[in-house]
Amino acid sequence: MVGGGGREHALAWALERSPRVGEVLVAPGNAGTVPAHGMPDPVDVDAFADAARDRAFDLVVIGPEAPLVAGLADACRARGLLVYGPAAAAARLEASKVDAKAFMLRHGVPTAAARRCDDASSALAAITELGAPIVVKRSGLAGGKGVTVAESVDAAEAAVLEAFAAGEDAVLLEERLVGQEVSLLVVCDGRDAVPLRLAQDYKQAEDGDRGPMTGGMGTVAPVGLLDDAALEGVMRAVVRPTLDGLRAEGTPFVGTLFVGLMLTARGPLVLEYNVRFGDPETQALLPLLESDLFELLRDAARGALGARALRWRAGACACIVMAAPGYPGSPRFGTPLSVPGDLGADVVVFHAGTRLEAGRLVSAGGRVLNVVALGHDVAQAVARAYGAVERIGFDDAHYRRDIGARLAT
Repeated sequence: MVGGGGREHALAWALERSPRVGEVLVAPGNAGTVPAHGMPDPVDVDAFADAARDRAFDLVVIGPEAPLVAGLADACRARGLLVYGPAAAAARLEASKVDAKAFMLRHGVPTAAARRCDDASSALAAITELGAPIVVKRSGLAGGKGVTVAESVDAAEAAVLEAFAAGEDAVLLEERLVGQEVSLLVVCDGRDAVPLRLAQDYKQAEDGDRGPMTGGMGTVAPVGLLDDAALEGVMRAVVRPTLDGLRAEGTPFVGTLFVGLMLTARGPLVLEYNVRFGDPETQALLPLLESDLFELLRDAARGALGARALRWRAGACACIVMAAPGYPGSPRFGTPLSVPGDLGADVVVFHAGTRLEAGRLVSAGGRVLNVVALGHDVAQAVARAYGAVERIGFDDAHYRRDIGARLAT
């Protein structure tokens, strides 16, 4: 299992539940996972792939986007390993928002109107023409933090100048869509696709969807904003053209296609693609999954998904992210953490930015702990998760107190 966040802890936890799995090693991992000692940095794709081959791993599951974009899946496949994760060419859907938008337009995928700008002067001129509100998107990888929903021209201009000053080679200026946002994660084998349940992420740092964008402050699943017929429509109008288009362009997609959707009055429109399991969507989805995750990912990696229906636990799941004080700007590391062992059978804590320091658990990242709870419905799951949060020792932890609230409006 490649990665070191809460998503990877959740994936390792779910994979370990398979009777077919003897051991899951995580590289680089965190304080909640079993480390794959001696493995190189996954971004050093050739060294990592050589080590994975030498250790004869049965399946390599790649969590984060950076190693995928760097070509880790390609390097592992070239050495005869079974890999769950797309090739670098297909990972361009996440690596470049301008490429992804052009791909959507080529293949008729419904999405928001947008304009590409390759320098600050053209972007500023376009903002003057288009006005506000407007969405400014950095083209490259930004850890979920590269989007600014600008309510004013001044805010849009500031976002553009910051993006180019940070080294972006292009931005997208996109129409602001109105509606509920949902995350659809789809397991793909290059041709066939199996959707997971719909989840809803809360990306902004503060309650009420205010403040800067983060990597995600919490998630609830499932969300009943699309019925079965509507979801099948999304599979036909979005997922199928995407997979067919990638295959036609010589880059069949093996891995998790993450489709960020806005449910608008015009129907579901694609906000973005990601090319891996979502974080923290995964943490709220996997506790509900009763099917064997190892078999699912192994069969996808083999190109042998076919048509299958996944088994799901009844009820709902909520994930609350406990972040370091100062996140997402300047998070403070090294805070001692205390996680009680008796939080309840329906609660699990996935580690994200944690490490052991002289035998003591401390914070080591922006998003530190993912507190996950099951319930009969979203309201009960959320209440149980917040009850567990209140019992965890984490001084000055930052977390939203309104996860799940959109579904009540």
